[in-house]
Order: sequence, then C-alpha cells, then structure tokens
Amino acid sequence: MANVRRIVVGVSGASGAAYAQRTVGLLLAAGVEVHVVVSPLGQRLLHDELGLERLDAAIVTRWGGEAGPVGPGDASSPPRLRNGPRNGPRNGPRQVTGRPRGKVVMHNYRDLGAVIASGSFLHDGMVIIPCSSNSLAAVATGNQQNLLHRAAHVALKERRRLILVHRETPLSLVDIRNMEQATLAGAIICPANPGFYMLPHSVEEVVDYVAGRVLDLLNVPHRLRIRWGKVVEGGEGTPTSDTAFRGEKS
Repeated sequence: MANVRRIVVGVSGASGAAYAQRTVGLLLAAGVEVHVVVSPLGQRLLHDELGLERLDAAIVTRWGGEAGPVGPGDASSPPRLRNGPRNGPRNGPRQVTGRPRGKVVMHNYRDLGAVIASGSFLHDGMVIIPCSSNSLAAVATGNQQNLLHRAAHVALKERRRLILVHRETPLSLVDIRNMEQATLAGAIICPANPGFYMLPHSVEEVVDYVAGRVLDLLNVPHRLRIRWGKVVEGGEGTPTSDTAFRGEKS
C-alpha cells in the first residue's frame, strides 16, 4: 500500500446521512482511497436526508469537492448540507472549492466476493457511519450475511481499526451489551455525540465535530475546529479566554 491510504466506509440505516457525507468528503480531500458499501436502509437514508435518487461513484466523488481542500483555510467557512429535511426547507448545494484528491470505489452490499470481504485486502481502517443498532448487533455477534457486516468482521479479525459511529437514542440494555461485546472484540464505539465547547453556529459545524473526531481515530489529518484549548494560529483551538484556558477563577 506504499503511498495509498485506503479506508472502508459503511453506511447503515440510522439517521445521520450528513455524517457519512462529510466524512467521505474529507477523506477524499485528504487523498484517501475510499471503499464504500451502503446497506439498503442506508440507501433509503441517503435519499430521505440528502435527496439522493441514486448512488454511484461519480456522485460520492463529488462529496470530496464539496468538502474542499484540507488546509489552513478548511475550517473557516464550513460547507452547508446539500439538502435540508425531505419535506422542509432545503439548503443550497455546498460550494465546490476544489477537486478531490482521493478515489471512490463502490461495493454492492450483497457482494460477499468483493475485495473488502477478504483479509488479504490491505486497508488502514473501517468506519460504519452512521451505525444502526442492527449493524452494531451484527458486529457484536459476528453475523456476516452481507458485505457491510463481513467487512467489519474482517477488520476485527485482522486487528485493524473498526469505528462504529452509533446514532440511536435512548439505548436499550441490548445495545449497551452489544457495545461492550464489540469493544471487547476490538471495535471502537464512537457515538455521534457532538461537543458544543466550540460554540457552533450551524448544523454543519456540529456535523464537522463528529466527522473530525472520526478522522482523528483514523489518523487522517484535518483542520476542523474541534480542539479544546487555547486559540492558536490556524484557528484550531476553542474560543476561550486565556484565563478560562488556564483554569483560573474569574
């Protein structure tokens, strides 16, 4: 894999299509080869929340253009979501700020012969975003009836990083125990719980917080404003005062 970074991205049927779109876009902007597998309910999710009538490599590749370049100016003007709620007001398309440097490879959900179903296919990690309770349960129990769940099992058995961005609430005891079992097997449970210490002004900035944490776990560099700490050149720190940063009493 010399100079090529590969990340597998699975999309299942929990609400949170914007998290998947933004994460894939940032991976592409960082020059990553992204292997994408979407469940049938994940496809419905992308339709209902992003307005996508179809899904192919060309469409997903454009997410990278919308994400813009990864550089000092990346976080200064967060892109807008492509669409609002299906039956509500829609936002305009994101401004395309550059061509993606990465590559998209789409895989059929039912193709258990795809390369990502094999441990011999080398990659740098996998994320299921959003991750439904159904997919969480499949990972926890080793269920491998489709490519999404098989690829996750392969990541575990090959001791590669597997991140589950679970997005359901509240949690049942079944969910909690499945999280425990998946964690014991080697997965990282990364709930889609945004932080608000950066004082976000838009839904897009909230989405960026979650996407940025996922990229951190995948060791992919970015300049999103998600860091707690003193404001530094480049704009990565929190908008706190020096006094608050030092923990001094006001």
